[in-house]
Amino acid sequence: MVFSSPAFLYLFLPLFLGVYYLVPPRARTGWILAGSWLFYSLWRPDFLVLLVAVSFANWAAGAVVAAEAKTRLGRAKAALALVVVADLAVLGYFKYFNFGIDTVNAVLSVAGAAGFTAWRVVLPVGISFYVFQAMSYVVDVYRGDAPASGSFVDMAAYIALFPQLVAGPIIRYKDLAGQLRRPDRGPDGAAYGLRRFVVGLCRKVLIADTVAPIANAAFTIADPSAGDAWLGVIAYAVQLYFDFSGYSDMAVGLGRMMGFSFMENFDAPYRASSVTDFWRRWHISLSTWLRDYLYIPLGGNRKGVARTYLNLALVMVIGGLWHGASWNFVAWGCWHGAWLCVERLASSLSRKASPKGRSGASAPDRLPGPLALVALAARWATAQVAVLAGWVVFRATDMDSAGRTLRAMFRVSAEQSRLVSADMAWRFGRLELFALAAGLILAAVEPRAALREYRTASRPLSRTLRAARPAAASAGIALALAAAAIKLSADGYSPFLYFQF
Repeated sequence: MVFSSPAFLYLFLPLFLGVYYLVPPRARTGWILAGSWLFYSLWRPDFLVLLVAVSFANWAAGAVVAAEAKTRLGRAKAALALVVVADLAVLGYFKYFNFGIDTVNAVLSVAGAAGFTAWRVVLPVGISFYVFQAMSYVVDVYRGDAPASGSFVDMAAYIALFPQLVAGPIIRYKDLAGQLRRPDRGPDGAAYGLRRFVVGLCRKVLIADTVAPIANAAFTIADPSAGDAWLGVIAYAVQLYFDFSGYSDMAVGLGRMMGFSFMENFDAPYRASSVTDFWRRWHISLSTWLRDYLYIPLGGNRKGVARTYLNLALVMVIGGLWHGASWNFVAWGCWHGAWLCVERLASSLSRKASPKGRSGASAPDRLPGPLALVALAARWATAQVAVLAGWVVFRATDMDSAGRTLRAMFRVSAEQSRLVSADMAWRFGRLELFALAAGLILAAVEPRAALREYRTASRPLSRTLRAARPAAASAGIALALAAAAIKLSADGYSPFLYFQF
């Protein structure tokens, strides 16, 4: 069931929230679990069996780890290792079995040998997200960062919580345990949650879904021009961002309507001035998960320079594979890992070359005012081109298609670097271009980030804007909701892109 579907908007959500607000506190978590399991089972009932099994196995392992951690540390470690291996085995089978068989068959085909004939495994929706949440629970219990849950219902509700079950944000049990027992169900939080949900719905329907035809067209043309390729990848960057951040907004909004506060998943990523900064702003719940449960346990930056670079590269490759089982995602992870290593090396060399007393300043900060702005703009442009090149590999169906699009983007001959081709132009119209322009402006401005900057300002204009903000925001949200409803009724709904991961 998709958040933007009529079944969710007009049936499931009103019924769930209506009962949720009426049930006594002691039954609240049970209702969350029942509703979340029902929500998930509507995809496929057999997927629910796996979700319940993963929840129970990690809850039981957490109980063993907590009981043995103080007296028999070896047994606690063994229980932790066993359940982590089991979690990874489940994720590996359902997500990477087909990829493994296809890769082996491709190698055998090159060698002239017969390949394997194997069954095809169906990927359960959201498995990458809920397996990571389950693993983090047991690890946090082992570390002493979170208490073991004495109730399977609480643990299962944490894993299955439907607002973020299928596409995040990835949450930690230690952040949610207290909220499950004492959710903040005040009217202000519910009103904010409703507004946030509507904003996310509009980002998805009005921007992401509308620009999708431009991106789809560019990646299906056999011989794209430079204009086709650049327009297509920029459209895809906008589509992916507003699709995923729209889902995250809806998840955060649903959580607030239920009295829960989830972590923010995005912070104006296309304003990043480096790839490193991009990963502080994009899919924050995943990047912090990889940092806390993979990068730091591998040694982080504490094992020397070479080990630091190796850890960065390895974490990004694993992050790429987490997104999908194909060589495209491996290449995408390698690309971002290489950029993180290069930027870290450049930062290290810059600090060593800094004059005494300015060791903490970056290179642009040491330049005169106008030159500093030029240098900052160059850094931003370089980072965005690197991210866009990565999105080509991320979006393409295979490496051949990615290579074709990348070659088109960076062609230098006048004939091949033409503007948008006729084969591309007929596939979209003014509405799609308007949505793309609006998406680019919103991605650059990011109203929430801009409002944060005004929040602490004391200028009269800022105070005036803050006073007018509630009415203007309400009017804007109402208009956007009306437009989204009209578009949904005309075009129907489409799945969120991150559901495939």
